[in-house]
Amino acid sequence: MGALSRWAVRRPIWALIAWFIAFVAVVGMGVRFGGELNDSFELPDTESKVATDLLISSGTDTSRLDGGATIVWSPEVGSAVEPAVAERVVPVLTAISELDSVTCVTNPFDPQGGPIGRDCPTGGGLDPAALSALTPEEQQILAAQFSTISPDGRVAYATVSFATTADGSLDVSTADAKAIIDDVKTLNSDGLRAGAQGQVLEFAGQEPPSSEAIGLLVAIIILLIAFGAVVAAGLPIVVAVLGLAMGQMGVLITANFLDVATFAPTLAAMIGLGVGIDYALFVMNRYRQGLLHGHTPKEAALEAVQTAGRAVVFAGSTVIIALLGLFVLRINFFNGLAVAAAVTVFAVMLSALWLLPALLSLLGNKALALRLPWGKKPGALVGHPEGKRWAHYGRFLQKRPIIPALLALAFVVLLALPAFGLRQGFADDSGKPEGSSARIAYDLRAEGFGPGVNGPFLVVADLSGATSPDAYAQVIAGLSQTEGVAGTSPSLESLPIFAKLSQGDGSGASQQTVQAIAVYPTTAPQDEATAELLERLRFETDPAIEQATGVKLYVGGTQAITSDFTTVLGDALPVFLLIVVGLGFLALVLLFHSLVVPLTAALTSLLSFAAAMGITVAVFQWGWLAGPLGVVSTGPIFPFLPIMVFAILFGLSMDYQVFLVTRMQEEWAHTGDNKAAVRRGLAGSGRVVVIAAAIMSSVFLAFVPSTNSTIKLFGLALASAVLIDAFIVRLVLVPSLMSMLGKANWWLPGWLDRILPTINVEGGEGEIEDDEPDAVDERQTVGV
Repeated sequence: MGALSRWAVRRPIWALIAWFIAFVAVVGMGVRFGGELNDSFELPDTESKVATDLLISSGTDTSRLDGGATIVWSPEVGSAVEPAVAERVVPVLTAISELDSVTCVTNPFDPQGGPIGRDCPTGGGLDPAALSALTPEEQQILAAQFSTISPDGRVAYATVSFATTADGSLDVSTADAKAIIDDVKTLNSDGLRAGAQGQVLEFAGQEPPSSEAIGLLVAIIILLIAFGAVVAAGLPIVVAVLGLAMGQMGVLITANFLDVATFAPTLAAMIGLGVGIDYALFVMNRYRQGLLHGHTPKEAALEAVQTAGRAVVFAGSTVIIALLGLFVLRINFFNGLAVAAAVTVFAVMLSALWLLPALLSLLGNKALALRLPWGKKPGALVGHPEGKRWAHYGRFLQKRPIIPALLALAFVVLLALPAFGLRQGFADDSGKPEGSSARIAYDLRAEGFGPGVNGPFLVVADLSGATSPDAYAQVIAGLSQTEGVAGTSPSLESLPIFAKLSQGDGSGASQQTVQAIAVYPTTAPQDEATAELLERLRFETDPAIEQATGVKLYVGGTQAITSDFTTVLGDALPVFLLIVVGLGFLALVLLFHSLVVPLTAALTSLLSFAAAMGITVAVFQWGWLAGPLGVVSTGPIFPFLPIMVFAILFGLSMDYQVFLVTRMQEEWAHTGDNKAAVRRGLAGSGRVVVIAAAIMSSVFLAFVPSTNSTIKLFGLALASAVLIDAFIVRLVLVPSLMSMLGKANWWLPGWLDRILPTINVEGGEGEIEDDEPDAVDERQTVGV
């Protein structure tokens, strides 16, 4: 990247033309060839995956796995299917059934169960003649089994089926998904509540995000205060936004080759905007320092790209490597997230190292134009090195370094304690904002049919090894009698009726060797008792049933997938940490020619991560400060959040470590005075690290008000991680520890020191100062 940056400084016009061509090409490709976003993922070698594969391979109906949407309504007074309600709801159901993506809509208002739509199975897929042969009692049992009207008659729902592609995936346009939500919203008036839920409606139901604008506004204010010039404050924003736009198009292109989640562009924007402004800030700050100390614009620009630019390359590469380390998990869901975020980080890094140097070279001293009252003009600091206040701060830490070190460590550990109570799981619609369509549907179904209806388990029975003719009945009886189970579908009472119907239509369904059984818990999806029920089914009920009947059972469904997801992540986490932390450690060894400094950086980043997880658990799981932060529902933490946050945080924490310690390393090499080196590192980079961390945490915090629970969770976790890592760990704990360790910080076996290349990241001798350098060369003495 160095050659590209230097070329941009020397040939700014050509560099800008080349950048514009590249920008238009990427944006054009993203608009023209962007792929579809989706939230699908597969877990290799798990029970839930076996259950799904067994159903699909046997040709069994998998509609209960997912696929449709549910429209739920309830009047304040009276029955949900009385004529007055039908006059309002049926036209809406009919309008939805006429959408191109919709094939069928069930109709609870029809006593015969007649659905609405162009491609609905007659009689619910059962033979009408066989149905008419049932006794009234049998018809009543069957009606109760399929009823979409609550026992008290107050709540009813209709299911919406969608068209599918050749490979079985849903073929639903965004316009149709939005139309369904809009149509359902019109029912919410005059004593009627209605909502719609379903994964296919998830993205369409979200409001357009405004978090980027809030983050940009806060970043502009911080930059104006820091630089004291409108142009200088605006350049990092413009460069970051243009880089982010290119990165977002890259995310859409990536969706052609990988499964990219629907929230990935927002997550990538959150990360890209934060690091993009920071990377441009580092280069801009270094350029500004050169101008203030009397360097010519060309000299200052070249110095900026040769020093801060190299640090940006190292920092950005570390973030990208950490993100791509997610590939070791072997989960396609993570692969899409990792590449989407990495592409965005690369785009904003490229913007800071290509577009910004060209702009600085063209603008020259005008980069500090439109100065505010506190702004400095070029040459204002000639003969006046800066950073003395930070040097004073460093000396304050060094008076009794053990005290700030212990205080910082205790504070971080205290914040990390709630992390021991981490419970992982996927959020359901109970976490949606009050009044949203999905939340209304969730609440109404729970009120009418019980909390377990929102998150049933899907038990797949392989009857090929059954030892008795009534093995299937024994399976259903065993499942329904399990503690914590509210009911099953089919129920034990309806099973003989289904067998009778199957014999009547000649389908032989009763002889199928694979059957799917919906098991409804007595508790809500996010309740801990539901997770306990899964364990009970898998390790108590299922083995007992298999031993008694020879039938093999596999538990699937959302909660089962969550459990398997957590297990897969737990198994892969050690390898992931070894790769990411190991590569980061080796990179810092190469950069600093030290073993202790990289080890300190790696261990302290783990502390920052633990503290961020502790805050996340306290807010989103325990409900602390949930009200002020707009958290409408508490529950388990997304299984992928910890590992994603660590991948991002580790790269960012290495950024701050590089910018601080490279100044320290320079002074150590010059004087051999460790304490002066620590102070010089704080004097040279403390200010820019504070600015960078303030901007990045502000950008992340701007996403906390989001109505998307995933983005809200990431926003708080990442903001907490950055604030703790920058202000507590990098600016208090690390300087205190390095002051105590003395020359041991810089120890490296001689043979290794000789073979490692020397990399100079930051320079600037004479532009920063110490308040009172210690006149001692610790390379010739015993370390502190």
